[in-house]
Amino acid sequence: MGTTPFDLTGRTAVVTGANTGIGQGIALALAEAGADIAAVGRSRADETAEKVRALGRRCELVSADLSTIAPVADVVDTVVAKLGRLDILVNNAGIIRRADALDFSEEDWDAVMDTNLKSLFFLCQAAARHMVTWSSQDGQRAKIINIASMLTFQGGIRVPSYTASKSGVGGLTKLLANEWAPRGINVNAIAPGYIATNNTAALQADEVRNRQIVERIPEARWGRPEDIGGAAVFLASSAADYVQGHVLAVDGGWLAR
Repeated sequence: MGTTPFDLTGRTAVVTGANTGIGQGIALALAEAGADIAAVGRSRADETAEKVRALGRRCELVSADLSTIAPVADVVDTVVAKLGRLDILVNNAGIIRRADALDFSEEDWDAVMDTNLKSLFFLCQAAARHMVTWSSQDGQRAKIINIASMLTFQGGIRVPSYTASKSGVGGLTKLLANEWAPRGINVNAIAPGYIATNNTAALQADEVRNRQIVERIPEARWGRPEDIGGAAVFLASSAADYVQGHVLAVDGGWLAR
């Protein structure tokens, strides 16, 4: 245990999709709080690793294409072999496909559901099988943080598989919390609002849509990756030991409006 409840010194965190945007923001925030990082994903997170190491923390890059569950067991084994343990899992990797519901293809449905929900569940499962073996031994609770969405709460348009997957993430987070709370694991989720990243560059550049978005947000600005990072540090820390099955909206007040 560190000097404050938010101190993650001695903890190891897996962050999927940590190469840029929200994933990078979460990885850096956890590292600033003291955690070592395993950056997992299809794209190499070299920039993230450099920044984590500059903070004095270890960072291992683990290559894995999470469009299938094939690499899931190897991811956990690799992280434990290289960093010694796995205390925190952040399921950030995800994809989106857009088309009218009348025209949406089975291929686009399966691709999004496989990455956003199926791989997320089986990575939670693989990590938890490791976590339960040591959480009962050293008394420190393990933490799983799933990245949900505003579409965990809302329907959206033209993204049926994304909405279904993120609604599933919210429900699955609650189920896993129910089952694993007695096993020393906290399972929660973060639902980001509109965050200024490369993925939202087109929306930010669209003068009309950008204005409409900002006008709806009480904070009157786009979120930043570090806004999500702060929430992740809280949920990963002992300060959140009594928080279970919660989906934390970090949206500048979007849902409140």
